Amino acid sequence: MASKAHQKPVPLTIFITVVLGVWVVLAAFPFLWTLWGSFKVEGDFFSKANWAAALTGELTQVETGGQFTGNGYYGAWVEEEFWRAAWNSALVCLFVVTISLTLGTLGGYALSRSPYKYAFWFLIIALVFRALPQITLVSGYLPVFFEFNMWGHLPTAIVVLIAINQPFTLWMLHSFFKNIPQDLDESAMVDGCNRFQAFRHVIVPVMWPGVITTGLFSFLLAYNDFAVTTLLLNQENQTMIPKIGSFLGTTQTKGNVMFAVSAVVSVTAPLFVMILVFQRQIVSGLTAGAVKG
Repeated sequence: MASKAHQKPVPLTIFITVVLGVWVVLAAFPFLWTLWGSFKVEGDFFSKANWAAALTGELTQVETGGQFTGNGYYGAWVEEEFWRAAWNSALVCLFVVTISLTLGTLGGYALSRSPYKYAFWFLIIALVFRALPQITLVSGYLPVFFEFNMWGHLPTAIVVLIAINQPFTLWMLHSFFKNIPQDLDESAMVDGCNRFQAFRHVIVPVMWPGVITTGLFSFLLAYNDFAVTTLLLNQENQTMIPKIGSFLGTTQTKGNVMFAVSAVVSVTAPLFVMILVFQRQIVSGLTAGAVKG
């Protein structure tokens, strides 16, 4: 009887299924449409006379001999050297995530265990700093970078992105550490660990999902950044998002728009894979706080 009482009515189940199905289709449609169009020529995918040309691929058949073509990917990755922008993005993300997590983990733990009131005000100042528009922060750095001839290089963008990202990692990791009972620290130190050993061997393993979740958000901030990298990097050191913008800025040249479409798919696909791989850690991290002492 109890199991029947918890069963949802069939009409409600059907309604929920339909709503979720429609939501998934609407959410996935822009990416799927872009993925489909990346294998077409510009005349088909951006046809004003007949939108169905993107499905039939008439001009693609005429120009390439088949209904699908990889010219957009070849043009972006080989002719326009999009691989170089991908490499630059990988370097920026690696250093931003590594340094932000290292400083954020140590700082968040210290602030969560601090008995002094300055810890609260330090976090408030960090929150205000994070709330400022990115363009305001970048404009403050520019005179220094020009003075020391640092503008245009990857380390310059890495420094600024870390400065922008650090308050977020501090707040997020501080919240995770606050949800871990201090009894764990004290028990580890009673067993002979010093403060750092207790942090490394006891606390970090407990909140590892939180570290992964924060790292993923830090990665997304660096990976998807446009304003900072556009203003601070020269053309040789562009990351992927500004590079796509450069494709869109030359629409008068045939084929460049399709380079942008193919590059968008290339940038988005790894994010889907990453979320699928780390979905359990993300859920565990976002729901952390149920640790019992």
